[in-house]
Amino acid sequence: MAEKDPEGIIATDPSNNDDRKCLIIRKLLKFNPKEVFTWQLVKTVAMGQGLAALICGTAVTSQYLASDYHVDAPMLQSFMSYTLLCLTYTTALLFRTGDENMFPILKKRWWKYLLLGLVDVEANYTVVKAYQYTTLTSIQLLDCFVIPVLMILSCWFLKTCYRPVHYVSVCVCLLGVGAMVGADLLAGRDLGSTSDILLGDGLVLLSASLYAVSNVCQEYTVKHLSRVEFLGMVGLFGTLISGIQLGVLEHNNMANIQWDWRIGLLFAGYALCMYTLYSCMPIVVKKTSATAVNLSLLTADLLSLFCGLFLFQYTFSGLYMVSLVIILVGFVAFNTVATIPDPADPIAPSVGWEEGGYDNPDDIIEEVVVAVLEEEEGEHTGVSWNQRTQNKEVPAEGRSTKM
Repeated sequence: MAEKDPEGIIATDPSNNDDRKCLIIRKLLKFNPKEVFTWQLVKTVAMGQGLAALICGTAVTSQYLASDYHVDAPMLQSFMSYTLLCLTYTTALLFRTGDENMFPILKKRWWKYLLLGLVDVEANYTVVKAYQYTTLTSIQLLDCFVIPVLMILSCWFLKTCYRPVHYVSVCVCLLGVGAMVGADLLAGRDLGSTSDILLGDGLVLLSASLYAVSNVCQEYTVKHLSRVEFLGMVGLFGTLISGIQLGVLEHNNMANIQWDWRIGLLFAGYALCMYTLYSCMPIVVKKTSATAVNLSLLTADLLSLFCGLFLFQYTFSGLYMVSLVIILVGFVAFNTVATIPDPADPIAPSVGWEEGGYDNPDDIIEEVVVAVLEEEEGEHTGVSWNQRTQNKEVPAEGRSTKM
């Protein structure tokens, strides 16, 4: 028999179907849109779409280079981007003092950043190479493989705890990608090659897996160490690796380029878009997560298509708008509910207590316990535990992971 709770409301028995329905209705009646659609959520969506716009810029410039000027030098494009990162962020590390200087960092973690740079360079190279063997449709579909791989790696290494709404949101976003692919097929945009589809699809899956590894490393680094360290080390090793690969694989392609100011401008536009993307992405990753960022980037292909309607005379389909809305709905739903840390390992997903502004490690554990309890009560909807702990002030003389 149901009893009254202290507020005089009839308590429900979760094992009873009728009581369960009453509980759901009560929660729906207590739903407050202002608790979900917060200013933080609006900023998250805006920043994610800003990153998608930058990827759109790289796609448009690459399309012009390939279609109008017949330039086939993807590694040269990557080399220019990594060089810009090296000139700015690696140089910034040189002028830092103490453990934040480049040489102590290299002494401690050089081989880790070497592997990270290799993973990042090859992730960019393999997906471009895949266009020579398979179709655009296959690449768009298989490139989404990065999201499940990223979620698995985040659960494993970052101790991220996803809720059912997150998995549903990811499925909604992938449904939007399916609508986009369907629109491409109806519009006759199944571009690319079919010379070796199996090899091309394998390259796409390999690229997605490498991107997932790179993004997880990025999230860990910017939340535990610093954004400048990540970008400086990726710029340094990315420049070295892409430079070697450029000399080995693309020296003939570079010699065949008929340089003029238009080609130079397109190369510069691509490099600046990619440089800005690399510079801004860690900021968004730190405020959200690598998974959330990759969901927002699903709209990049759609933005490129909308640009192509005016620049390359693509055929418009109403499914493109449907796809955009579906992806954005899934992305918003993913970010409205927080991913909380694993209670068995509370410190791992966030910044370390020494870098988070806590005087005592017990303070951060207490913060975790309070946060988890509040999440269970439905408070702080749409704000993750990482976001709340990162709002703590960091002493000016210490290393800060706040952007």
